[in-house]
Amino acid sequence: MEELEINIVEKIKKTRGKDEKVIRVVEEMKKVGIRALRDEEWQLEGDLALKKRKVYVPKDEELRVEIIQLYHNIPVAGHRGKWKTTELVTRNYWWLGVTRDVGRYVEGCDMCQRMKNRTEAPAGKLKLSEVPERLWTYLMVDFITKLLLAAEKNAILVVCDMLSKMIHFIAMTEETLAEGLARLFRDNI
Repeated sequence: MEELEINIVEKIKKTRGKDEKVIRVVEEMKKVGIRALRDEEWQLEGDLALKKRKVYVPKDEELRVEIIQLYHNIPVAGHRGKWKTTELVTRNYWWLGVTRDVGRYVEGCDMCQRMKNRTEAPAGKLKLSEVPERLWTYLMVDFITKLLLAAEKNAILVVCDMLSKMIHFIAMTEETLAEGLARLFRDNI
């Protein structure tokens, strides 16, 4: 793991040019001879910019993903999830949006998604539906809408008795309100 860290630090030194604003500030700090900025929040250490003693990683997606992989995919880290991986990455590195980037990576990690604990309760055993004892006590109601206009109707109210499976189709309009539905139901069922 130490060798991988050294390789990453070397890559960070090489990709410094991708983050122009930080490079400009670092160069200005070198010119003036300042080694720390804002109560030692930002520092220079050789070719590396440090923020709160953590190596600043430039805007290089491949490099950032490589760092996240280093702390998430290796057997020692063990696919620990978003928060543990973020904690491991931010021990040594920092960039704007590190938590967001780690979260996206973990959400896309195939191994994590397959091994993730499910938080919902088990479904339980299936239960048979109650069988109605009388006709027209248990009903299913549905609408068929967006039909072509025929006899000034463009929808169908479907009512089905659960015991006999008898179905009534009632022509209506989509604009029918609750009171109109009650009237249709009373007159046709």
